[in-house]
Amino acid sequence: MTAAPPPAQARPTPDPTALLAWYDRHRRTLPWRARPGETADPYRVWLSEIMLQQTTVRAVVPYFERFLRLFPTVEALAEAPAEEVMKAWAGLGYYSRARNLHACAMAVVERHGGRFPADEDALRALPGIGAYTAAAVAAIAFDRRAVVVDGNVERVITRLHTVDEPLPGAKPRIRTLADGLTPDTRPGDFAQAMMDLGATICTPKSPACGLCPYREPCRARAEGTAETYPRKEKKAEGVLRRGAAFVAVRPDGAILVRTRPPKGLLGGMTEVPGTAWAAGFDAAAALGDAPVAARWTKVPGTVGHVFTHFPLELVVFRAQTEAEAPEGCRWLPKREIPGAAFPTVFRKVLAHALGDAD
Repeated sequence: MTAAPPPAQARPTPDPTALLAWYDRHRRTLPWRARPGETADPYRVWLSEIMLQQTTVRAVVPYFERFLRLFPTVEALAEAPAEEVMKAWAGLGYYSRARNLHACAMAVVERHGGRFPADEDALRALPGIGAYTAAAVAAIAFDRRAVVVDGNVERVITRLHTVDEPLPGAKPRIRTLADGLTPDTRPGDFAQAMMDLGATICTPKSPACGLCPYREPCRARAEGTAETYPRKEKKAEGVLRRGAAFVAVRPDGAILVRTRPPKGLLGGMTEVPGTAWAAGFDAAAALGDAPVAARWTKVPGTVGHVFTHFPLELVVFRAQTEAEAPEGCRWLPKREIPGAAFPTVFRKVLAHALGDAD
């Protein structure tokens, strides 16, 4: 009779104190993060969390530092004209964040006397603050126990527990698992430690499992499958949209611009006039949408840009003109072009048309 194989050795349970000890030695130095012994600034924490949505730390740091110079307090941000806020945000993308950022600052001043509330529910009642941001601010700025789950944390949790269900469907289970791991003591440091672990050790590709404080309890490391987590549903590719952009230039170097509607894609940002963006765009009829009568010349090539839900391709027309600005448009002086609130796609258009738009 063949003896039954011995039971597999049980993996240890992830210990929050092990991660906190690792964090105390290896924490990242970030401009919005309080140093050991310092008290976190809720304004800086909130501002960084809004900026970091869908954006990398490396890209955010210069924007964050410039924002603090321009708007050093939530009161200063609340009092700033919306156009100045959009100008400072230009290039970070997802421009509804900038509109909500400004609205949230005004709400904090009006409802809370310029002090961010520490309670998650009160934070969620503010414009632009969802469940994740409310939890992050409550934990990091006020050391409240809150379950903070960003992309880095999702990766760590799915690997620790080999969560096979793909995202986004796995989010509730991931949150439950993260809740079970979050300690009552130092919850703010724990949240930042999980983020740092995902950003520096438990990376999407080639994770440094040998250096990880959770290497022993990690199921994916034991199975050699870490890089396959988190599992994700395949995204449907957006349909290519096309359109035309018109760069009208006055002899003094001013360009014709307009402000996009406050709601919707790139809301409130500055743009050059153009056609609608559509899959069925007819390039042959594009000049019928030109903003002024002029000798328009098509610039060779096209401008490509990829938004979250669709790719875009623009043909660009350029003209020299002294025409009056039509209704809804204005002439932007040449000296103001570099600091204007152009999103990246229109910076590309200007560079394509003028060659030195930056």
